[in-house]
Amino acid sequence: MEKFHYFIVVLLIFSTFAKKYKDEEKPAWAKKDIRDYTEADLERLYDQWEEDEEPLPDDELPEYLRKPPSLDLTKLDMSNPEEVMQATKKGQTVMMFVTVANKPSRARTEELTKIWQASLWSNHIQAERYLIDDDRAIFMFKDGSQAWTAKEFLLEQDELKDVQLESQTYPGKKSDVRNTAVRDEL
Repeated sequence: MEKFHYFIVVLLIFSTFAKKYKDEEKPAWAKKDIRDYTEADLERLYDQWEEDEEPLPDDELPEYLRKPPSLDLTKLDMSNPEEVMQATKKGQTVMMFVTVANKPSRARTEELTKIWQASLWSNHIQAERYLIDDDRAIFMFKDGSQAWTAKEFLLEQDELKDVQLESQTYPGKKSDVRNTAVRDEL
């Protein structure tokens, strides 16, 4: 109960210091009924609300508002286009399309891609996985530079047909292997 009283006292102190207008001092748009506000009135209200807000730190901003990481092109091997792409995608979201070999069932694709995702996570490569077809999935990387390491891992998997990354298709090592389900599901 004591905490409640403390909260009430703090609330009263803040309310006395809050900037309040008398009715005759208010701008015309603020005297309107809230149901009569136009888009411009709502925008002014939002601006007033955001006036004293501190800006968000870079890591909390949406991706399109973040500053791209600095890139030193002198340290990159320009004869290796994959290394250049990997460096330029750092901190950006990248999607990779993965196809499982021999048209497996949706359950088998789910099982394999889940295993591959867990293996990537075990190696500190964070990838989200979304099935888009019975034999295809999307792996999404918040840090795009990790996609090339993941691609190398996935290309070593026996039941992988191919990987598509940044408009390039990379065939698996054995795209004609027979899928062997660990468990059968309906």
